[in-house]
Amino acid sequence: MRIDGIVCFVPNCVPGDIVDLQITKKKHSFMEAKVLRVVKPSAVRCEAKCQHFGVCGGCKWQILPYAEQLQYKQQQIVDNLTRIGKIELPEISPILGSKHIYEYRNKLEFTCADRKWFPWEVIEAAGGLDKVDSSYGLGFHIPNCFDKVLDIEECHLMPEINNRIRNGVREYARTHGLTFYNEHTHEGLLRTIILRNNHKGELMLVVSFGEPITDACMGLLEWLHQEFPEIIALLYVENLKYNDTIGDLDVKVYYGQDHIMEEMEGLQFKVGPKSFYQTNTEQAYELYKVAREFAELKGDELVYDLYTGTGTIANFVSRKARQVIGIEYVPEAIEDAKVNSKINQIENTLFFAGDMKDILNDDFVAQYGRPDVIITDPPRAGMHEDVVNVILNAAPKRIVYVSCNPATQARDLALLDAKYKVTKVQPVDMFPHTQHVENVVQLCLR
Repeated sequence: MRIDGIVCFVPNCVPGDIVDLQITKKKHSFMEAKVLRVVKPSAVRCEAKCQHFGVCGGCKWQILPYAEQLQYKQQQIVDNLTRIGKIELPEISPILGSKHIYEYRNKLEFTCADRKWFPWEVIEAAGGLDKVDSSYGLGFHIPNCFDKVLDIEECHLMPEINNRIRNGVREYARTHGLTFYNEHTHEGLLRTIILRNNHKGELMLVVSFGEPITDACMGLLEWLHQEFPEIIALLYVENLKYNDTIGDLDVKVYYGQDHIMEEMEGLQFKVGPKSFYQTNTEQAYELYKVAREFAELKGDELVYDLYTGTGTIANFVSRKARQVIGIEYVPEAIEDAKVNSKINQIENTLFFAGDMKDILNDDFVAQYGRPDVIITDPPRAGMHEDVVNVILNAAPKRIVYVSCNPATQARDLALLDAKYKVTKVQPVDMFPHTQHVENVVQLCLR
């Protein structure tokens, strides 16, 4: 909405709501506000399913019917490509909605905090902070606050077992005197738990401890093993650093195996504790089918798969290509990509680890061959300009650009416009109830 001609961002309301607002931030070009009271709800407003809506930072669009969400995401693609890209566009295909709008995620990470965070309304209603039980917070960070954790009783983003595990860990810790982590003093035993699942309902659970491993840690892990037989990969890590990331730490197996397996069109994919895998499994399949369709492979092409991750797209399209070369920054992901090729007896893939702008250069293209097709799926920041220039010099017949950020995608499309024409656009919704949207674009050499 606009107030006195200035854009004002207002969470937790929908188009058509009549509300009382309080301005919380005012800048030269924008304002932010919060809703004090809904005077008259919009005709399209619906009830949020989650009890934590409005406080938890996720699923902010729950109060908007899913069909309406898709319309706004479609418009987001149109606005970004036209206003930022400012290039000639074909008709943009209707967005592919998600089959499931709840319990669609295959990964969640929960944070342990020695003091849970409460909204002021809850504290005031209780009669003061000393009147609420603020111990043992296990849930999500509230937006823009690294040290404030909202205790989560229910989350509908994964099947119900995520709630039983999380709530069970909290109660076990409380009963057995296990401490939760403090982000300021860097003390406390339990730090994070990471939960993954696959299409079979099998689970991987990674427990991160903020202090040296003790018998108490083993006791918790044994309880988890006995209580939840669905966990076929029960892992743990000792994290004594000042941040929660485990990418540079040794993850150990307490029970079972060090991975779970995912399947797509008969292909098996190994997913480890550090692996990147699209978090909406069913929609990832739809996304990859679109990318493969846009690549228009006949069987004799050399394909470059940029930002390949664990090689999911590379292996997915390999049956229709002569060779696929994947490049990715994370070495562990590349090792997973090689394993995934081996598991599926795919012999026409080649993978390289390193910074994209350093590996993908004119010398690399000269050594490994000029690609007929490039598939690129960069992070939210988009592609480095050096990478764009190498693509322009390599001049593949087609580029398939998969993006999780239509704004940076539009910027990159403008850079490619000198040699390439956008010929197809297909939005895909991977994250219902959020503003995020994926977009797949086909570009053909002019």
